[in-house]
Amino acid sequence: MIGHIRGVLLNKTPGQALIECHGLGYEVDIPYTTFFHLPDIGQDVALHTHFAVREDHQSLFGFAHTLDRDLFRLLIKVNGVGPKLAIGILSGLEAEQFIRCVEVKDLNALVKLPGVGKKTAERLLIEMADRIKQLESGFQLRPASPSVSGSGTTAALYDPAEEAEAALIALGYKPQEASKAIAKVAEQGMSREDIIRLALRNMIPTQA
Repeated sequence: MIGHIRGVLLNKTPGQALIECHGLGYEVDIPYTTFFHLPDIGQDVALHTHFAVREDHQSLFGFAHTLDRDLFRLLIKVNGVGPKLAIGILSGLEAEQFIRCVEVKDLNALVKLPGVGKKTAERLLIEMADRIKQLESGFQLRPASPSVSGSGTTAALYDPAEEAEAALIALGYKPQEASKAIAKVAEQGMSREDIIRLALRNMIPTQA
């Protein structure tokens, strides 16, 4: 089991980080909430990881905090929830937000997550109710994710709003939903990460 990785961040996109460690480049699948915590390209980065092996595929998943990884491991134990959907859930909600949804049985917030229908949301509330108790000892409120601004070169070459919209579509939202959500929050000078974060916050309102 690969439980941790430390190295140099070679590249980052919403959903994946490329980390060089001892001359090898590891492609690490990450939720958006972890993407927001990544440093600038070329800097050292450390992630808590989960290594998944299937008959025809191997994947390495990375998380900024142990709470995120532990919650991911509990989510994939739920019937009908695989790694891809678990990453999607943790992309739309911080770990603490998801825990609160389960505690207050907020079905509506879960149904708004891409790929989560009513039946899956109901199953999550039922099966995770007892499982999240395993996380209580490590459950501490974290500050809001910091803004991660791109370099001036990146800003000049790419449209942050268009990249943010593409990222939401890749996460599973319909193009019209993504476009509408981005249009509501995007302003001149905002980074791609800030636009995505605000759009997700508006699309998936959670309990305070």
